[in-house]
Amino acid sequence: MSNTSPDNLREPYYLVHEELLRRNLEKISGVAKKADAEIILAFKAFALWKTFDIFRHYISATTASSPFEAQLAKEKFKSLAHTYSPAYEDRTFHTILECSQSITFNSIHQYEHFYPYIEAWNAEKKNHNISVALRVNPEHSEIATDIYNPCLRGTRFGIAASALPFPLPTGVTGLHVHCLCENDSFALERMLKAVETKFAKWLPQINTLNLGGGHLITRKDYNTEHLIKVLKSFKKRHPNIHIIMEPGSAFAWQTGELIAHVVDTVEDKGIKTAILNVSFTCHMPDCLEMPYWPDIEGAETLPGATDEEVITAPDVWRLGGNSCLSGDFMGYWRFPGGLHIGDKIVFKDMIHYTTVKTNMFNGIQHPSIRMRCTNGTVKVLRRYKYHDYRNMMD
Repeated sequence: MSNTSPDNLREPYYLVHEELLRRNLEKISGVAKKADAEIILAFKAFALWKTFDIFRHYISATTASSPFEAQLAKEKFKSLAHTYSPAYEDRTFHTILECSQSITFNSIHQYEHFYPYIEAWNAEKKNHNISVALRVNPEHSEIATDIYNPCLRGTRFGIAASALPFPLPTGVTGLHVHCLCENDSFALERMLKAVETKFAKWLPQINTLNLGGGHLITRKDYNTEHLIKVLKSFKKRHPNIHIIMEPGSAFAWQTGELIAHVVDTVEDKGIKTAILNVSFTCHMPDCLEMPYWPDIEGAETLPGATDEEVITAPDVWRLGGNSCLSGDFMGYWRFPGGLHIGDKIVFKDMIHYTTVKTNMFNGIQHPSIRMRCTNGTVKVLRRYKYHDYRNMMD
């Protein structure tokens, strides 16, 4: 790899490509129209609000999981949020009311405590009415990684059919189910079957069914025609129900990269590590949580390699972050020609979830956020400085 590029003098940065973002948005909005469903953006996966003027050409609403996200929906997306939280608080519920078009409760206790607030809000005929839903647990999941599975025994998410009152409590007009994670339309079809089986007697009572996120509509092998068929078939069986889907990853899937550089190389017992000016735990936390090895431009990903297999390979490297966490590393990748100080490392597909989960552990320089516009120019959306770290500690 070359070490002569002027990029070696640059700070690390995330780069969003407007053209790729619009490609995903066009695909998602097209599916929504054909399926007669509403597909909205989940902030938990993507919240770069300086791109919202692009989003508003394709979708009209978002989903929020906290008062801050709900405020972001109203202030920056210019629409009221579909809001769900595992637990609301009295001290901030006024913000939820002001910024939400629908509010989903995770438990009957939360509904009983907060529904009077919504009832009073709607009775006062404020500037908007708020609809109410309950999150239910279909006790069906095809998520392989436990940390993302909301249907495990002892889950804190949703109400099982055995615990759901019949008829539904006063004012409840919707159900919310979320038990997918970057799944395909066939997993959704099986999930819907579980919902129809377990919650059959409640479905005639609702007018909205929120199918949550995890629908990776923009992945190349995702069968959108099958998705449309599944949703239209459900709609035919339940014409009273408006379907909402709130994927996060699908909107920003493969729309950008994280650009880093090698600042040092070290070796121990034959294992070579390139230390970067970015951190996995700070800037790519999903890599450690999921875990998964991201693709790197110009390198071969070797997720199954063992330490013993790579000791003698001169072109295989482990990559390490620049934090003091011992586990801030991943490996292995094969770099033809090896790695050298100053080399540029391009982590692919690092926009969804990554940009919303970053942190400033160790006070490490946070990558700036840039966007390559459709006309080819690169715009800096945000550059982080010392005062951003300082003010977090204030």
